[in-house]
Amino acid sequence: MAVDYAVIVVYLAGMLAMGWWGMRRAKSKADFLVAGRRLGPAMYSGTMAAIVLGGASTIGGVGLGYQYGLSGAWMVLTIGLGLLALSVFFSARIARLKVYTVSEMLDLRYGGRAGVISGVVMWAYTLMLAVTSTIAYATIFDVLFDMNRTVAIILGGAIVVAYSTLGGMWSITLTDMVQFVVKTVGLLLLLLPIAVVKAGGFAEMKAKLPTSYFDPLGIGGETIFTYVLIYTFGMLIGQDIWQRVFTARSDKVARIGGTVAGTYCLLYAVAGAVIGTAAKVMYPKLPSADAAFATIVKDELPIGVRGLVLAAALAAVMSTSSGALIACATVANNDIWSRLRGLTGSRAPDRDEVRGNRAFILAMGVLVICISIALNNVVEALTVAYNLLVGGLLVPILGGLLWKRGTVHGALAAVGVGGLVVLGLMVTYGALANEPIYYGLAASLLSYVVVSVGTKPTDPAVLAAWRERLAGSPANDGSPGGDGAEAEPGPRTISTHS
Repeated sequence: MAVDYAVIVVYLAGMLAMGWWGMRRAKSKADFLVAGRRLGPAMYSGTMAAIVLGGASTIGGVGLGYQYGLSGAWMVLTIGLGLLALSVFFSARIARLKVYTVSEMLDLRYGGRAGVISGVVMWAYTLMLAVTSTIAYATIFDVLFDMNRTVAIILGGAIVVAYSTLGGMWSITLTDMVQFVVKTVGLLLLLLPIAVVKAGGFAEMKAKLPTSYFDPLGIGGETIFTYVLIYTFGMLIGQDIWQRVFTARSDKVARIGGTVAGTYCLLYAVAGAVIGTAAKVMYPKLPSADAAFATIVKDELPIGVRGLVLAAALAAVMSTSSGALIACATVANNDIWSRLRGLTGSRAPDRDEVRGNRAFILAMGVLVICISIALNNVVEALTVAYNLLVGGLLVPILGGLLWKRGTVHGALAAVGVGGLVVLGLMVTYGALANEPIYYGLAASLLSYVVVSVGTKPTDPAVLAAWRERLAGSPANDGSPGGDGAEAEPGPRTISTHS
């Protein structure tokens, strides 16, 4: 195991070094939060794929393959489909807005009064996403070092918090590119073929497993539909995803780079399901489906390769964790703290804004680690966060992009009614039930349409400013270099028209 340990140690040291390097590039708020809006197609594609393919997609995806066979790919497939939909239909418009958060987009579109409540919902979602990713360190470090759960969470979490705090999005972008390469080599090029060969090939797998393991819909139509509602639509509106769209240097990069990343996710989904299916042949009676990944890595891979594949699992967890952490801190600072202090109409020097955002990442990182240590069952907590995100924010966000008659009152009604229905039905049916998201979305959509039609249309000046932003008006592009460092956030732009 000494070689495996060395691979992991070198990898973790490299992450910290990337954080230090990124710190030297983070000179402004735009640099720190959205990598200066300067990423080209290659870096954009790699970092977008890294952020959406985390521990749940890797360890959980293999576990679903172990439990259901090839249809276990559907969870990650719906993530990839969501990213493709975002990239093809919405990313260009999102990138041209030159904002930092989803709530700023809502303020731009509706007139500056939807930010705080949407910010609280988005903050809860990103916080729980960071927590679930951080808890996954315990599983990986347990396989590596037989480490105590609390120590593992603190160690993994501290490394992510350190490099994220140092350089913000630049550090996270650089580390995500490394993580993307490690995941590709470790999972797709090494673990996938080795697992299939060790299981005796596809013919042997088909001979030893029930036919349901090779049924594309074996996991169940209702489950697939729920995955689409939660994950595909979640990809369209999550702050962690939008913040990566904001890093693209042009709308063309956002569209093409995101399409490449979405296609990669589809391949990753199938690979995870096949690995899990192979594990079922080799270890038919594991105590838990989620143990399939660690078991096959520990027992079947040669020295050195095992370390690289475990580094790939760490990469998957770290990329999602760091992306969720900076999203959580950005929302907490820009959409909640600054608004509550009444600072949305003032500007601090860029160096002060970098310090402030750095402090929020550190604070949110410590909070995430503490919650991760205290929480045991995070599946329900993450489901609650996703249900609130989709049930409360999907309709006003997509409605704002697609329907000009939508109003701020309709948006607030959609967030409030959708969120309350989701919460109420989760109490009634259980956090993991399908009904909350079904009825929550329906209630949110109905509230949005009825209230919007029944209230005064949005101020034409607000809509005019919104259309200018969507068109990529030169006045809103920031500096000549296009980094967006001078672009004002949505609330201040709108206040001049209210």
